[in-house]
Amino acid sequence: MEIWKEYQQKNKEKFLNEMIELLRIPSVSAKSEHKKDMLACAEAVKKSLLNAGADKAAVMQTKGHPVVYGEKIIDVKKPTVLIYGHYDVQPPEPLELWHSAPFEPVIKNGKVYARGSADDKGQFFMHIKALETLVKTNTMSTNIKFLIEGEEEIGSPSLAKFVEENKTLLKADVILISDSAMLSMENPSLDIGVRGLSYIEVEVTGPDRDLHSGTYGGAVANPITIICEMIASCHDENNHITIPDFYDDVAEITSQERALMNEAPYMEKEYEKEIGVNQLWGEKGYTTIERTGIRPTLEINGIWGGYTGEGAKTVLPSKATAKISARLVPNQSSEKMTKLLLNYFTKIAPPFVTVKAFKHHGGEPYLTPIDSKGYQAASKAVETTFGKIPIPIRGGGSIPICSILEKELGIKIIFMGFGLDSDNLHSPNEKYGIENFYKGIETIPYFHKYFAAPNPEGE
Repeated sequence: MEIWKEYQQKNKEKFLNEMIELLRIPSVSAKSEHKKDMLACAEAVKKSLLNAGADKAAVMQTKGHPVVYGEKIIDVKKPTVLIYGHYDVQPPEPLELWHSAPFEPVIKNGKVYARGSADDKGQFFMHIKALETLVKTNTMSTNIKFLIEGEEEIGSPSLAKFVEENKTLLKADVILISDSAMLSMENPSLDIGVRGLSYIEVEVTGPDRDLHSGTYGGAVANPITIICEMIASCHDENNHITIPDFYDDVAEITSQERALMNEAPYMEKEYEKEIGVNQLWGEKGYTTIERTGIRPTLEINGIWGGYTGEGAKTVLPSKATAKISARLVPNQSSEKMTKLLLNYFTKIAPPFVTVKAFKHHGGEPYLTPIDSKGYQAASKAVETTFGKIPIPIRGGGSIPICSILEKELGIKIIFMGFGLDSDNLHSPNEKYGIENFYKGIETIPYFHKYFAAPNPEGE
């Protein structure tokens, strides 16, 4: 039994309570009204790093929300692990669908319900508690650095410049990220990649003001109808995306890779029940695991226009708007795909409306080589604590900064998440299993041990 396990057992309740206090801070990066909360959260992260035993920690300013940096250096000759995470969270709306207040954490059925619990406060906090464990038990085998940003949920617009200007500070041998999920606690997995993202907004304008739908209906195009028709044209009867050139750069997956991917345990009926649908939907010719990992997608993230208040108001609206995102796979470029989408929606605009389309943010897809020392260390660490070799899978989400981190720092990224797909990320009632939280704190020290060792067996 490793010496650090005794320390973890004695401090479990303290670890959980400290994580819960961090979850109380409404660090919503997308809303300017939460600017003070963002600063307060950054300071709280800094304090937690210092309390855990970091040699130094600092809140570092950017053009947007600040970055929190921390480090514990034991020997410059030893390998250095850079931990990346983000303290900002998604907006909690719609509030009426939460069964408890999003920033008043509630423990129910062994899970902590709160915005940011799994994405990503609970997960990066595991690394801080793992640092504390290693420091307090004098068992550190690597140098550890922390890069915790405050803009991941809005596309990390300030982080690229920060990384470029702080290459020496961030110098490391590998990057470790826990901002992903595993299949289940019974069937652990490791993400070997994430999809990229292209996010745009489309605005369709008809008349210069809202009109009476009786007086003008039938004579003037309704922008809501038009935008719905434009969006509907993006998929065919096989749910294949019809936008010209959309699939041109998609890296084809071999039949062997697809077969390996589909060995992962998957029960369709349970999947449907978990998310509350009667039947799944997706691109013909691919399994659900493939659709959410190796295939690009196009989704409508929001659509509005006209009167949406209580009661009836018979108007023909002046405008309709939609937020649209595409998830990208290797070798698709977010810049190229964004241009493609913007041009497409502008080009298909009928003459009786005006269409404006503009970019929000994007990010590149990323793949981790499974033969790298970092991946082998993560796999061995998970095997040690779960008793099973983790299954390599591809995550469907996006972490925009990945490709920039590798490009600027010249090192690989390892994903070692302990959340679950059922944790309601970005949805009401986000949750994170307490068992998952503790298991992460137990497993992470083994990653450092095996990464520092001459071979993957930790010897």
